[in-house]
Amino acid sequence: MNFQQLRSFREAVRHGCNLTAAADALHTSQPGVSRQLRDLEDELGVELFVRAGRRFLGLTEPGRVVLPIVERLLQEADNLKRATGDFAQADAGLLSIAATHTQARYALPGSVRDFCSAHPGVSLHLQQGSPRQIAQQVLAGEVDLGIATEALENSAELVALPCYQWTHTVVVPHGHPLAQRQAEGEPLTLDRLASFPLVTYEPGYTGRGHIDEAFAHAGLSARFVLQAMDADVIKTYVELGLGVGVIASVAYDEARDTGLVALDARHLFALNTTRVALKRGRFLRGFVYDFIETFAPTLTRAVVQAALSAPSPPG
Repeated sequence: MNFQQLRSFREAVRHGCNLTAAADALHTSQPGVSRQLRDLEDELGVELFVRAGRRFLGLTEPGRVVLPIVERLLQEADNLKRATGDFAQADAGLLSIAATHTQARYALPGSVRDFCSAHPGVSLHLQQGSPRQIAQQVLAGEVDLGIATEALENSAELVALPCYQWTHTVVVPHGHPLAQRQAEGEPLTLDRLASFPLVTYEPGYTGRGHIDEAFAHAGLSARFVLQAMDADVIKTYVELGLGVGVIASVAYDEARDTGLVALDARHLFALNTTRVALKRGRFLRGFVYDFIETFAPTLTRAVVQAALSAPSPPG
């Protein structure tokens, strides 16, 4: 039994028994993956996959039992490399981060700048995706950490630690009736907001759930004329007059967004919490802890290690 066989097994499962896709992920050939799987089954003495001719349909019962063991073995092999690498090159290597557009565009730049200045030997790879994609990347071990507001607390295999809280802001073009009312000292209300077409995030992104909850709780029906994944798109269409925008407060920059006016909406929507997600059992090199603390100073190495070593929640 060797690690190539185990990796072939894991990738075949991850890609829905599509051996061609598994081979692409492993940078090898489909016949090579097939051979590795046959050799693994021969050595274990059981069939791991249900087959129909040459097609793989799914895992057998032994395959389902073996899968978590293989995952642990490969994770520990990866941990071994990371642990020794931490001694051999304490401040050199690759830091991989997955984050949503809002975090990557507005929340992370200062932390990335400070981290790169303090760790010139570390190469940083920043990927963007949806909250669900980020959680999957962390679980698969494809990135060291994930940063998002949603979807990071739904797995017992993830440790999701709070970084900071934020609110939503309403944005409108200059001269909009809502901007005029604010200038006259009238606070923004949900009832007034619901009377205009709205432009905001897609469900599952950047606190959208709290926006929907606020209108539902007030018994109001909001009309969303455009929904997008990031604030830059939302602001573009608000400037064009398509509707009133609701964005993360961090996404409004008065110096750059000169065509828009920001209206205080802290009293309308619940607070949102951005979290950093880590995979349980994954060894983190020292500079990963350093980045986390740079981004969220309350998350010191001791705090993160205590969270990672705590028992996973039941279920």
